[in-house]
Amino acid sequence: MTELLSSIKKPNDVKAIPEDKLPRLAAEIRKEILLTVSKNGGHLASNLGAVELTIALHRFLTFPEDKLIWDVGHQCYTHKILTGRREAFSTLRREGGLSGFPKREESECDAFDTGHSSTSLSVAAGMAMARDLKGQKNRVVAVIGDGSLSGGMAYEALNNIGRFGTNVIVVLNDNEMSISKNVGGIANYLGHLRMSQGYLNLKNSVERKLNRTNIGGALAKGIKKTKDSIRQIVIPGDFFEEMGLTYFGPVDGHNVAEITMALQAAAKVRGGVLIHVITKKGKGYSFAEAEPCRFHGIEPFRLATGKVREVPEAPSYTSVFGREISRLAMKRPDIVCITAAMASGTGLSEFASDNPGRCFDVGIAEEHAVTFAAGMAASGLRPVVCIYSTFLQRAYDQILHDVCLPKLPVIFAVDRAGIVPHDGETHQGLFDISFLTSIPGMTVLAPSNASELRKMLCYALTIDGPVAIRYPKGSQDSDLEPYDEAPETGHCHEIVRGKDVAVSFVGPMRSTVDVAAELLAKDDIHPTIADARFVAPFDKEWIRGLAGTHKVLVTVEEGVAAGGYGTAVAAWVEEQGLPLRVSVISAPDGFLAHGSREELIRRCGLDAETIADRIRGLL
Repeated sequence: MTELLSSIKKPNDVKAIPEDKLPRLAAEIRKEILLTVSKNGGHLASNLGAVELTIALHRFLTFPEDKLIWDVGHQCYTHKILTGRREAFSTLRREGGLSGFPKREESECDAFDTGHSSTSLSVAAGMAMARDLKGQKNRVVAVIGDGSLSGGMAYEALNNIGRFGTNVIVVLNDNEMSISKNVGGIANYLGHLRMSQGYLNLKNSVERKLNRTNIGGALAKGIKKTKDSIRQIVIPGDFFEEMGLTYFGPVDGHNVAEITMALQAAAKVRGGVLIHVITKKGKGYSFAEAEPCRFHGIEPFRLATGKVREVPEAPSYTSVFGREISRLAMKRPDIVCITAAMASGTGLSEFASDNPGRCFDVGIAEEHAVTFAAGMAASGLRPVVCIYSTFLQRAYDQILHDVCLPKLPVIFAVDRAGIVPHDGETHQGLFDISFLTSIPGMTVLAPSNASELRKMLCYALTIDGPVAIRYPKGSQDSDLEPYDEAPETGHCHEIVRGKDVAVSFVGPMRSTVDVAAELLAKDDIHPTIADARFVAPFDKEWIRGLAGTHKVLVTVEEGVAAGGYGTAVAAWVEEQGLPLRVSVISAPDGFLAHGSREELIRRCGLDAETIADRIRGLL
């Protein structure tokens, strides 16, 4: 049997596939996604659930003229395959290969670079308005998940789409909500009725004729009120209608013909339209269907069993945090944890199970999470906000205005700080040092191992003010000896005393610096090495003590130089007029594309060999 996928070489080729062969095409695409993700890792459940939806969208739209905006973008694999990137799909998430998210650099069919949630509707509104102003006629479609609708920005956009009256099609990909048979059956029937051309023609014709006279206009309003009252009972789309959008659905998100009919009907409606499609995460792969959360973003795994290929020997920083905060909560009833749709990803599953009334998942709403925590802190609790570094960026104003300004004791557990492999620019944690240390009163710590993370959590609970603890994705180095002393505000830990050159590292760079020191020892260079521990406030007395005995201080951190730890140290040394040269080793100022951790470390010049070479050059 000839493979259907092999006939899709470029955008819009999918339109030539006969309708009766589309189920087979969907099966081939799922196989392609499974094979690639099982080898490379990636977002699986969301992509398996959006195959038929994407096929329907590609048969409806014409690329690249029409614009398709994916919210988050972690369901775009089928879109990449259908737009001429099938041959390169095996390079997904590998260095120099395809990104796991939409990227305009890759293809003109990718309308917008995305990676964060709840942005698609604002982008679509902007593109539609630009289209109208330029007198163009292309279609604009945004696909947003039910999870992304928990973000406030989505409602800001919906409010304006309805107000502007521009033609935008919003596809609500609902893969969590179950619709009961009695309500779902009626809603489906009325959804089909309202999508039919005959109904639309009749509706528009009747309204036009009735509105020609005052009596008819009043009658039309009465009919509309009656219709709206009935719709509130049987159709779950009244909220969107009230915001000025026409609601279609629910629609079977795994039925290409049904989705296509809804899209064609939506194209005939003036103004914003929302099509509500129901899909199943992990569709077609039993393990992903049973555990969609585990298969949301997964490392390389075995297809036959669904088991991850390589299980790390040492526990991850995330799991260490989860266990420690659960232990502390047993002694401290005032501890509460808050996360933004990442309870499992941030290690809170155990805490949530043990303390169901003290764990709050607020959905994809980072801004609300922070101010919600501020309210709790102002009321005497000790909130711990657990959010990935890349997503915490979204709440900068709330951290500054609602937490730091009133000096509230909120603890930020900043997961995935530093270099994050495979997901690319949108998910790197390279900016949290810069934006957190720019805020007065914020204490920022970085553990170099599990023991340090546990100690820093205990320390943070003693501080009457905001504290952030940043730690990376992945396993901690279990071979490192723990420090004896507990963290003391603004004090580093000197590991070894040397001469001429000193190295102060941030967080998990300890093993790398140790290897660099071994390489330097071969050239009879023996640096003083210290774990910064505190990024802010940093240890000024230790640095002052280096002046006169050391020529150079080298700082090493997984973060950008601009506003980073090393830059702050260098500025202070210059201000104090100390006879000490400061050299900053950091990630380059810019955005870091995807690759493995090892590849990205080398690309940033943060590997042991490069660090040793830099120090040799300085001396």
